[in-house]
Amino acid sequence: MGKLTVGALRAVLVVVLAGTAFVQALMVWAMATDPEDGTLPLAPLRVCTILGMVSAQVALVSVWRLVTMVRRGTVFSLAAFRYVDLVIGAIVSAALVWFAVTALNAPGQRDDPGVTLIMGGVGVAILGVALIVLVLRMLLSQAVARDVEAARMRAELDEVI
Repeated sequence: MGKLTVGALRAVLVVVLAGTAFVQALMVWAMATDPEDGTLPLAPLRVCTILGMVSAQVALVSVWRLVTMVRRGTVFSLAAFRYVDLVIGAIVSAALVWFAVTALNAPGQRDDPGVTLIMGGVGVAILGVALIVLVLRMLLSQAVARDVEAARMRAELDEVI
């Protein structure tokens, strides 16, 4: 990964992390100061928003750590699995939060149940992203195994020479 790519990715991560922290602060402020109004249960939706942002932040920090490992050349190690597992967990938790939002929104959609079906489909798509990252984790596992095997073979070759 080049320096420009890493710099651009880190800039995006910082902006998104700052944005999610700002939205979380606004949601906490709104829950503390605004009375319940409107037809939707706003407090549970605000809690879901906060939890969704926490999921995103966990994923962002984990990606930051993985990018750091890439720059150092240590990404093909067992330590990388911790961060990949955190990303998978964050995506799954985001999907669960989305399903909770869908359930909270469903009673208001009795006249148009298609919205609830679409929202459920979005939740399934989010789980699909978690499966994609899981496949990438398996590829990382194979790469780490090959790297360990190559190191062992180099050591054997050094002994022969």
